[in-house]
Amino acid sequence: MPFDITQARADTPGCSNVLHFNNAGASLMPEPVLNAVIEHLHLEARIGGYEAAEIARDKLEQVYSSAARLVSCNPDEIAVVENATRAWDMAFYAVRFRPGDIILTAVAEYASNFIAFLQTARRTGAVVKVIPSDEYGAISLDALKNCMDDRVKLVALTHVPTNGGLVNPAEKVGEIAREAGVLYLLDACQSVGQMPIDVQRIGCDMLSATGRKFLRGPRGTGFLFVRREILETLEPPLLDLHAARWVEKDSYEMREDARRFENWETNCAGKIGLGTAIDYALQWRIESTWPRVCQLAEKLRQRLGELRSVTIRDLGREKCGIVTFTVEEKKPEEIRLALGKERINVSVSPAQYTLLDMTARGLADGVIRASVHYYNSEEEIDRFCQILERFL
Repeated sequence: MPFDITQARADTPGCSNVLHFNNAGASLMPEPVLNAVIEHLHLEARIGGYEAAEIARDKLEQVYSSAARLVSCNPDEIAVVENATRAWDMAFYAVRFRPGDIILTAVAEYASNFIAFLQTARRTGAVVKVIPSDEYGAISLDALKNCMDDRVKLVALTHVPTNGGLVNPAEKVGEIAREAGVLYLLDACQSVGQMPIDVQRIGCDMLSATGRKFLRGPRGTGFLFVRREILETLEPPLLDLHAARWVEKDSYEMREDARRFENWETNCAGKIGLGTAIDYALQWRIESTWPRVCQLAEKLRQRLGELRSVTIRDLGREKCGIVTFTVEEKKPEEIRLALGKERINVSVSPAQYTLLDMTARGLADGVIRASVHYYNSEEEIDRFCQILERFL
């Protein structure tokens, strides 16, 4: 069936206000998600927060089934948390590291994750080892294999780095980690909702995701997948009366499902919005929207490549909906502000966000990041490039 761009844009009120190429930052919410959040907030205002949560119990529970369907796991392997960073942190800090344990990661790893590696290394004596990139900029699979030994405790990888179109070979990394019997944590913050994700095929033990990016959910929402088989080996760094039970004066018992990574207080309206966003994405079928995202991004790269003084900065044999570029003699922030005056949304990825990769490529000022989604149009790409060319 042909893609129904008219319906996709009709469902997205923001399309009438802005040209939004900042979907890797936060996508425009579709109307069903907006309505779900507002409806629950109105209910809380009318009858009270606890009482509204009781009425919405089925909707709140449905989020786990929806998230499980999205990434192909069981509902009891899902924890719903306030954002992808917290989801990732809860998983990473649940791993018990000892002196000499090795954490393997990639050159384009995200700053928040790398800071956690460094903190843990300082506290425990673990060692952070960066796997070099292959000729396309992705993590080198050969180098990863050669680094595998009995000292490796964790492979931690960002599936889609923040600063380019690169898609790391997550499934191949999973094969290597499984063969070595090593835990595998995947940061899927920018891939969930953009492309099909199947944790069984990928082979990761833990996966973190956000609602605000390509899932088109509200900000302040995210979820964590933790494989059932490893759950009992992980104790979250923070526990409360939701994650565990106080059973005796000097003892407690953790939950037997992934909700041990949650806490009691939650944004119920946001959680319902997240579930609605997931159901909305599933309704469109990510297997169908993913090729469109790639086609739009490739057209944008082609058009930008025709502009004088513009250099495309994307890496990877496989690329996604994130397009990064720089402009000669122009700071990325200057470009962002100029486009913003035309009601065009892009973002800037600073060098510090992926320090190793950006330093190696000499991109001290960062890059301009234009990220498309399936509701964007070919006409928007044309307008984007025309306005950018006029500014240049």
